[in-house]
Amino acid sequence: MNKIKIITFLLIFSTFGIFAQRNQQNNSENEQMKYTIHLTKAEFLERVMNFEKNPTEWIYLGDKPIIVNFYATWCGPCRMIAPILEELAEQYKGQIYIYKIDTDRERELAAVFGVRSLPTTLFVPMNGAPQMAQGALSKEAFVRAIEEVLLKSK
Repeated sequence: MNKIKIITFLLIFSTFGIFAQRNQQNNSENEQMKYTIHLTKAEFLERVMNFEKNPTEWIYLGDKPIIVNFYATWCGPCRMIAPILEELAEQYKGQIYIYKIDTDRERELAAVFGVRSLPTTLFVPMNGAPQMAQGALSKEAFVRAIEEVLLKSK
């Protein structure tokens, strides 16, 4: 009988430990994302481009150039560039927005933009056509794209 009580106690204790660890991990992920903005399809249609109203023409709805990062939580390269994007969002605060779209949650957005590999990044200047890049870019490559594509076109 004592063995059953001990096993039950250990199971309950370990379950609470797992939940506490997950909660701490989620809180630390949320703390890391202070400057990037996660978008749903509805928010994308409102802030970036309403492809339902204008399916054949790119009409950017924003007031600043943007980077849209298509990612998945299970993607290693996506996790590698997440802190870089967060740093850049802080560094260029007020000049650009950096949006993130979870492709597992927003499958339609990923399909509309033909996202086939992760991470995929969409650079949207105020004027001109958006440009896409696939793969994990270095911080230097992001800075170059921000300076030469996004901010020079303002």
